[in-house]
Amino acid sequence: MTETAIIGAGGWGTALAALWAADGRHISLWGNHAERISRIQASRENTEYLPGVSLPTNVHATHDFADCREADLLVFVTPSIAMREIATRLRAAGIRKDAMLLSCTKGIEHGLGLRMSEVLSEIFPTHEIAVLSGPNLAVEVARGLPTATVIGCVNEDRASELQALLGSELFRIYTSTDVTSIELGGALKNVFALAAGVSDGLGLGDNSKAALVTRSLAELLRLGTAMGGHARTFYGLSGAGDLIATCFSKHSRNRRVGERLGRAEPLREIQADMQMVAEGIPTARSAYECAQRLGVETPIIDQVYAVLYQDKPLLLAMQDLLGRDPKAERL
Repeated sequence: MTETAIIGAGGWGTALAALWAADGRHISLWGNHAERISRIQASRENTEYLPGVSLPTNVHATHDFADCREADLLVFVTPSIAMREIATRLRAAGIRKDAMLLSCTKGIEHGLGLRMSEVLSEIFPTHEIAVLSGPNLAVEVARGLPTATVIGCVNEDRASELQALLGSELFRIYTSTDVTSIELGGALKNVFALAAGVSDGLGLGDNSKAALVTRSLAELLRLGTAMGGHARTFYGLSGAGDLIATCFSKHSRNRRVGERLGRAEPLREIQADMQMVAEGIPTARSAYECAQRLGVETPIIDQVYAVLYQDKPLLLAMQDLLGRDPKAERL
């Protein structure tokens, strides 16, 4: 694979473009907003989403899917709510029959409860699909700080090929065949990061937050295994690892949204002045629907959903969460 196209020019897509262009490969970075893409191409910097990071000259920012037709690796980094629509447009534009697809989008489709690889599989049924997830904050990856991640693919050889192509000493890639767990770990942790941010905004302290994150992992395991994942995988990079980074990092936008909610800022105002999508917001609805359909107990997801979509007061949500009956700890 010598020609890579990254579909999505947000912070994560831009960080991956800068990372993978370092070895001299040609990278096409596709974005949905023509004016923003023109500015990126001219300035070699994505000032809206990843300021201060210079893009090498072998990164070509484009608004035209035609520039992605010859890519043998297509990397999807779109918001989850836009995945189906953008992938459908890309299919209409045409891609190589032997192109490999790699999803780096963390989310669950509303209504259908599909993972992003499942959405891509519906649109590109003859193409091989892999996923990438882990504790990968875009700004730290772009700065060249050491990072680990995991690539999942049912074809072990293809996963190893991607590992060799995309990994480096500073971007350490592990492989797995457990695509389901990798995707669910990366998606569900964003909901718990909102709750962790609320804890910060309310000033509940480190003890409370540590307990919340620990119980979030237990809840992730319950729902994730009910949705077809494997418990052991959730203790890895795209489960516990991603959960830790997203719940504690100052760079996590989901945690920041939760913190602002905890400080009594209205959700509509928070969303209005955000440039990037906080995936925990749509995923909270999808996760709640999945839990209800499967009959899985998810008290943290339930309260996040109620705050976001039912206008439940934060303090009442916290009281309901803390007021649950005591029980034995089971892992």
